[in-house]
Amino acid sequence: MDFPSHGGRFTGEPAYFKHAISASKGLMERTGLAPSDFDYAVFHQPNGKFPLTAGRTLGFKDEQIETGLLNPWLGNTYSGSSPMGLTAILDVASPGDLILMTSYGSGAGSDSFIWRATKRLVEVRAKAPFTRPQLDENKVYITYGEYAKCRGKILKAD
Repeated sequence: MDFPSHGGRFTGEPAYFKHAISASKGLMERTGLAPSDFDYAVFHQPNGKFPLTAGRTLGFKDEQIETGLLNPWLGNTYSGSSPMGLTAILDVASPGDLILMTSYGSGAGSDSFIWRATKRLVEVRAKAPFTRPQLDENKVYITYGEYAKCRGKILKAD
């Protein structure tokens, strides 16, 4: 399939907010934590607006969300968007930092997780490339022809 497809018109705005907000709120209620207890929060990122709106609705500040907000630079990585945002957060988090991560599955629901950075993070984080520099410093621009070739849209002459 060239592009992922959604299950219908309700998999976007109405379902995203219902599932992402209720999963996040439910986990915070069960753990007794509030948005102010978290250093960072990352939500599924189908675009740049939805995660900010969900976070603000829950009571998070933009500063808690912005570190993991990659969609404006990376685009929609679908099920990879919240884990990708988490990688950007882990690149800068300090031991003890608390992180809320909420996924979304195009109408199929959301899962929320709470992560606490440990001192081991400082020891191992440099073993992998950092997320933001890969997006900001290592850009490779290609022409439309190169893109079409990669997508298999250019037919080879016989």
